[in-house]
Amino acid sequence: MRGLLRYLLPHEDNFFEMFIALADNVQRGAEVLVEMFQQHDGVAKYAERIKDLEHAGDNLTHALFTRVNQTFVTPFDREDIQALSSRIDDVLDLIDAAASRMVTYRISCVRPGVAELAQILYDATRQVAVVVHALGKRDGVLEKCIEINRLENESDRLSRLLIAQVFDEEKDPIQIIKWKEIIEVIEAAVDKCEDVANVIETVTLKNA
Repeated sequence: MRGLLRYLLPHEDNFFEMFIALADNVQRGAEVLVEMFQQHDGVAKYAERIKDLEHAGDNLTHALFTRVNQTFVTPFDREDIQALSSRIDDVLDLIDAAASRMVTYRISCVRPGVAELAQILYDATRQVAVVVHALGKRDGVLEKCIEINRLENESDRLSRLLIAQVFDEEKDPIQIIKWKEIIEVIEAAVDKCEDVANVIETVTLKNA
């Protein structure tokens, strides 16, 4: 009956476009974070750019929630739409959290390996964007989610190694606390990318 209603009743087709805008915005945020760790010209300007993207993501998420409430027939279950948009937004929130800590903690010299962890995060957000772009067409969605899971495992391995190195190499306990937290926030952002993939897998299987 629900499938028949999709053809008989008017509904919005631009939900997928809004998801794409959210995912692309997150990918841009991760790209700026990588630049922050790779460049040596101060962190504040990169954090400000990420904050602007985070605000834009919040506005996109709010607009999507509003559209859900205004639309009679949605492309898939409302709770799944809200879950997916929230999970995507969570990734950018954590990217912003990592960038903000770099400013708050007055980090001037990036530890070896942290830029590589940020690159894994960027790769995960890029793959999220690929999966979200494919969601409307249902084009190999499940297969594309596997790569996100692989990247999460890679980030987990690298983050554990980096934290161990912090404890081995840093003598100042304050620096240990700062870097452990920054590394864990970046790794948590990759975890959220996997959460996005899990929601997409659920949506795909429910609507197969």
